Amino acid sequence: MAAENFQESEVWQRLEQGRRAKAAQGGYAGYGSPAFGQQAVDGELVDNPDEQTIIELIRRHHKSGKSLGQIANWLNQNGYTTKRGQQWQRISVKRVLDRLYERTPRISSMTS
Repeated sequence: MAAENFQESEVWQRLEQGRRAKAAQGGYAGYGSPAFGQQAVDGELVDNPDEQTIIELIRRHHKSGKSLGQIANWLNQNGYTTKRGQQWQRISVKRVLDRLYERTPRISSMTS
């Protein structure tokens, strides 16, 4: 059992080193799915045009003074969905705005 744990730990460490090396070179390191507005193509993060359009709509509505709930309702009423095809919630809109205005830490900037 101890040998299995050691092997799993060794594999995890190699994967983690590979992710860090990829991120250091500016590539997508594969920590979960890309943020809303981006997609991974050939190991690189690129803008997703459809999602970028939705981000712009969110930004405009926010700038006009609409609440997070009003924005989410508007997106849902007009047939827009989240990356995973779900209905928009206040928190989903907030996360998009936080990332847009860079109020959230990026994983790639974390060190250990």
